[in-house]
Amino acid sequence: MPHENDNKTAKIKKMIAIMSGKGGVGKSTVSALLATHLKRLGYTVGLLDGDIKGPSIPRMFGVSGPLEKDAHGLIPAISPAGIKIMSMNLLLEHEDDPVIWRGPVVSGVLKQFWNDVNWGELDYLLIDFPPGTGDVQLTAMQSFVLDGVIMVTSPQSLVQMIVGKGVNLTNKFSVPIFGLIENMSYVKCPDCGKEIFIFGESKAKTTAEKYDIDLLAQLPIDPELSKLSDNGKIERFESKTFKEIAHLIATKDCQ
Repeated sequence: MPHENDNKTAKIKKMIAIMSGKGGVGKSTVSALLATHLKRLGYTVGLLDGDIKGPSIPRMFGVSGPLEKDAHGLIPAISPAGIKIMSMNLLLEHEDDPVIWRGPVVSGVLKQFWNDVNWGELDYLLIDFPPGTGDVQLTAMQSFVLDGVIMVTSPQSLVQMIVGKGVNLTNKFSVPIFGLIENMSYVKCPDCGKEIFIFGESKAKTTAEKYDIDLLAQLPIDPELSKLSDNGKIERFESKTFKEIAHLIATKDCQ
């Protein structure tokens, strides 16, 4: 059944959150790549940039504001491939303007990005959650009827504790977790192909086992992906891994 929530005009079949217990792990990149590969599978896709204070999605897709408005609310920006995008940076006069707001205001804006935006009909609405597990994230969990969550992390020694916070928050709302993605796991040598684990031994597999969730992928640091993201052309990036993850999401029964 399509989600209606408080947005009476949106007809969305499934909502999926991309979450992390801390910032700087590449959650927005994962969100953008998953949206891109779901779109390539033929689905209609929207991407809500919930990182109000650190929005980066518009830059990755090469879209900008100002946004237009109709009787049903703000009209999302449309990426070159046809993904609907809503982000704080589409409302700012300059993309590098800081958002100096306290938590309650940020939470209110996050709810408006759902309630006051004309999303229309979508197969998937992906929500790039704000990082952390505080009051803003709690509001987000309460504001969206989620069908599933993907956790994103990086190979650091505190990974188990950080992932655990996100998993426990998600479990409180009885939302299924599709699995864990470890970003920046390694660098592949361009000459010999050897995988170099510059952040040390990965904790992803043991972390996934500890919290009884699937390990979906361990992603390398990829200069080509960084270049495309910086130039607003992330939709050109080809990833066999994300093609498989998108197919998994599309075929998974999460009811």
